Amino acid sequence: MIDTGYLQRCLEDLVNTPSPVGMTERAAVKVAAWLETMGYRVSYTRRGVLSVTIGEGEPKRALAAHIDTLGAMVTGFHPNGRPKLRNTGTWAARFAEGARCTIFTDTGELRGTILPLKASGHLFNTEVDTQPADWDNLEVRIDAFSEGDGIFPQSSTMSGHRKDKSIPFGVNVGDVVAIDAQPEFLENGFIVSRHLDDKAGVACLLAALKHFSDEAISPSVPAQVMFTISEEVGIGGTHGFGEQVQELVAVDNGVTGPGQTTHDAAATIAFRDRTGPFDLPITRHLLALAQANNIAHVRDTFRSYRSDSAAAIDAGWDLRVGLICFSLDASHGWERTHIKSLEELTKLIIAYIGSELVPLPV
Repeated sequence: MIDTGYLQRCLEDLVNTPSPVGMTERAAVKVAAWLETMGYRVSYTRRGVLSVTIGEGEPKRALAAHIDTLGAMVTGFHPNGRPKLRNTGTWAARFAEGARCTIFTDTGELRGTILPLKASGHLFNTEVDTQPADWDNLEVRIDAFSEGDGIFPQSSTMSGHRKDKSIPFGVNVGDVVAIDAQPEFLENGFIVSRHLDDKAGVACLLAALKHFSDEAISPSVPAQVMFTISEEVGIGGTHGFGEQVQELVAVDNGVTGPGQTTHDAAATIAFRDRTGPFDLPITRHLLALAQANNIAHVRDTFRSYRSDSAAAIDAGWDLRVGLICFSLDASHGWERTHIKSLEELTKLIIAYIGSELVPLPV
């Protein structure tokens, strides 16, 4: 049985834990603690990818989901002293506008809001609507007074920022900016939040591992379950696999929308992404497992997408790879999934971990 309550609690805790690319330690520590509570032994690569092995012996297959999310970085300062930003990972400035955020400085954390340069309708009138949605047109309004500011700023300061262009609030170029997730779990099963990609996939893996721990089941084929830290910049699944691993199945989001078959009430088995087709015997093995276990599923292909599987192949690993997904609407924006899709995906993960290896090609 799947502990759906555990899955949802993990997901809510994870999306509320900042882990933009380049600053994933907090989420990694949290995931490691949960795994150790289940009785798994956690190991790390030098770069910080964490993994556990389920089953006895050297792992022969691997599953991977990524704990890193989209984020931003301070790249300079506008004339008014407010920080400039650049996206970390591929996401549009239009989805950054209005986001609440945290700037992680060398000495602490600052709260703020990402705003377009012309944000006030009472000041800029229709120019608010006509300025381009672009990262060059964004700034962070920090919710603090800078040193020397009073309640009534004098001529030497403006809006809490110094005109002499000294660094405001101790913010520096290179500081990481994490975007608030603002999750909402609806009674009808829909889940709306930023960063469901791929923290929903991580939660499904955790729920699957909890199933094996609770039931004291050891699969006949040992599996390495990995939590990567830089998938959003294309280098997540590039290293850390055991020497005997011959299969890799990535767990990530599946796109809903026009031309896609991915559905909120099912798991998705992907046949290809933008890098090309996945291993057909692995993919058909996943289909057979879904059919044999009455797991609601659909088949889909993705045009503008890559995952940990693609990164592993690009890195030169001699692996046969596949991809299974939860549904996701408005990926890399205001994302939405459904608990039914997460449940079906978790069932498929459990079935795959409990299955035999796919025979190697002759």
